[in-house]
Amino acid sequence: MQTPLSILDLASVQEGRTISQAFRSTVTIARHAESLGYKRFWMAEHHNLTGIASSATAVLLGHVAGHTSTIRVGSGGIMLPNHAPLVIAEQFGTLETLYPGRIDLGLGRAPGSDRLTMRALRRDFAGQEGDFAELVQELQGYFLPEQAGQKLTAIPGAGLAIPIWILGSSLYSAHLAAALGLPYSFAGHFAPAQMLAALEIYHREFRPSKDWPKPHTMVCVQAVVAETDERAHFLATTLYQRFLGIIRNQRTLSPPPVESMDAIWTAEEKAAIESTFRYAIIGGMETAAEKMRAVLDATRADELMICSEMYDLSDRLQSFGLLAQVAEKKA
Repeated sequence: MQTPLSILDLASVQEGRTISQAFRSTVTIARHAESLGYKRFWMAEHHNLTGIASSATAVLLGHVAGHTSTIRVGSGGIMLPNHAPLVIAEQFGTLETLYPGRIDLGLGRAPGSDRLTMRALRRDFAGQEGDFAELVQELQGYFLPEQAGQKLTAIPGAGLAIPIWILGSSLYSAHLAAALGLPYSFAGHFAPAQMLAALEIYHREFRPSKDWPKPHTMVCVQAVVAETDERAHFLATTLYQRFLGIIRNQRTLSPPPVESMDAIWTAEEKAAIESTFRYAIIGGMETAAEKMRAVLDATRADELMICSEMYDLSDRLQSFGLLAQVAEKKA
């Protein structure tokens, strides 16, 4: 593929199904993505969110890595202020030791949940949100080769070349990724408003680093691809209903698709959701090709990551397959 494709998975749980089934689906999707030539399979840390089971992110990544052989596996992301950097260094050092050359570490500064859950995760979290840059640099230090007389070492972790990515949905992350000379991934799948501005800042301010002499970007967008535009828009109603629940603060399991959303959302809610998914790749293969090219032209992204919320696993697998065909044709 000319522009590498990757997948962001949340171990989503559908109505009438279990978390165990969601984990099995995650492995099936990862293996399918590997067979199709996708570059990365990332999972995101979320907590206390009904319908999302990727909370123990590092544990699940190890499970996925153990059931695949070539695809890169990583976090998209670990919410670093929720954790001590040493713990993350040890967890991902362990993953890299078990699966050398296949592990990515994407870092975010959001809590990945509500403030009550944030308190439960962090206990004493006062001030931690403001020093995300310091946490990233501390974590980077644990991956440096161990020095003589060093009193604190990540075991495993020290001396391991694990790519660190900065994730973001705002301008702050763009400034930080550029200043540290790290690759940058933007969450266009749920917060596209500042995406183009953030990418421009990142390119303009990028300072070359030892591992990254040039800026490197990836954007994540939603995608639902099917045989026809009509079928794709039908399947996408699961996604619309999920985000409608977020707007209404009603978190639910992933619902089955519906023939029409007209009786479910208001005009204002419809407008908000359509704005959120302005970069989504939803349609048949011809439409998907047009939308993929529009995203890549607008963002100049080096890589494209796909988040896909559909009710049936078979539809998700087909969508990833069709999208890979689209990417091959664009190449």
